[in-house]
Amino acid sequence: MTGVLSGQDTARIDDAIAEQAEEAFVFLERLVAAPSTLGREAAAQTVIAEELTGLGFEVRRVEIPEAIADDPLAGIPQLPYRDRYDVYGTLGGGTDTPGLLLNGHIDVVPAEDGELWSSPPFVPTRRDGWLYGRGAADMKCGFAMAVLALRGLRAAGVDLARPLGFLSVVEEECTGHGTLAAGRAGILGDNVLLMEPTNLDILLGGSGVLWVDIEVTSGGGHAERADRSSNPVLLLNRVLERLRGFERTLNEHRDPVFAGIDHPYNVNIGRMSSGDWTSSVPARARASVRIGFPRSWSPARAEREVREAIAREAAADPVLAARPPAVRASGFRAEGYALDPDHPLVEAVAAAHRDAHGATPGTYVVGSTTDARFYLNQFARPALCYGPRVRNMHGVDEAVELASIVTGARTLARVIPALLAESGSPAAEYEEIL
Repeated sequence: MTGVLSGQDTARIDDAIAEQAEEAFVFLERLVAAPSTLGREAAAQTVIAEELTGLGFEVRRVEIPEAIADDPLAGIPQLPYRDRYDVYGTLGGGTDTPGLLLNGHIDVVPAEDGELWSSPPFVPTRRDGWLYGRGAADMKCGFAMAVLALRGLRAAGVDLARPLGFLSVVEEECTGHGTLAAGRAGILGDNVLLMEPTNLDILLGGSGVLWVDIEVTSGGGHAERADRSSNPVLLLNRVLERLRGFERTLNEHRDPVFAGIDHPYNVNIGRMSSGDWTSSVPARARASVRIGFPRSWSPARAEREVREAIAREAAADPVLAARPPAVRASGFRAEGYALDPDHPLVEAVAAAHRDAHGATPGTYVVGSTTDARFYLNQFARPALCYGPRVRNMHGVDEAVELASIVTGARTLARVIPALLAESGSPAAEYEEIL
């Protein structure tokens, strides 16, 4: 069978998904056990490539050129790109652009707080229907959901009418350069579904995000003179308080798209460092800060506004004025984005979810970003996120609900053939046949 699914077809697909769920969970455990923090993505990418090959995809590496740093859409590279790459697979013949591109990121954030976890972060652990481990939630569970959907379609004998693309990228967590490089290389789809965790709702948009490092210096000295010295830790705190005021101002004037979020623009102090001895006044203090900003701003404007806010604080303080803080862009320079909730892609995913689960999924936006921004803003491709139910992303005991991988796969197994139908509006066609 090809394209249009009957009720009998979907019943067979659902049965096949249920039968193969355990294999998808084992695949997810293999991914979590391959720690794919920044610069260490290769082992997990190998797991992805092997799985796609086993599903019949033609698989290749997509190199990320060092020159990506000069791209006007780029962030600030964190590491060289030698031996770091995306994995891209295509299923179905022909040279046409895939009717659907599935996109996920293989990189995960560090887990240096591992001693606080109930089990080691990179030892996947099942408990009470959840799978724990760094990256289990954000977002290796999405890969498991998609693979399970594809296994179900294959087992049920569903042939896809047009090519399907499957892309596993690096650096979604800090620059987006994996997706940007793939897009620049022409790896796109008529529609794009990013397998981010969304609690089985549909994520349509996100704020802009900027990373900056801020450094304050002083002469340092012996702790005996601490009462007569300028401690850069305390000075840096004044700068950060100024950014808190900047954050409050931003949230007083929200984009209507974010009207349902009380606080869409967050200033997060992610890392701090200072000093080299307890009995010394530090000579410098640094903070790495993530700043959310409105969709109407470019990253360049966001950086300018942040620099001006810090400069105003420095000018008001004699010590800071003598040694102005250094501000350096350090990662994300991401625009905000949003997909129209009435877009046919949204309708298609909602229809598939409704058929699989008997209820319409919610739609929402977040005060953070995903790689969907590139597809919508630069490549003119409709893109949204849909994925499993998770908890505590980036935190201690990050986990995914295993049952939601199965239910999400049932949705994907319905929407993939609909979006790859040879003709017609996928959303309208899907509603008509279901």
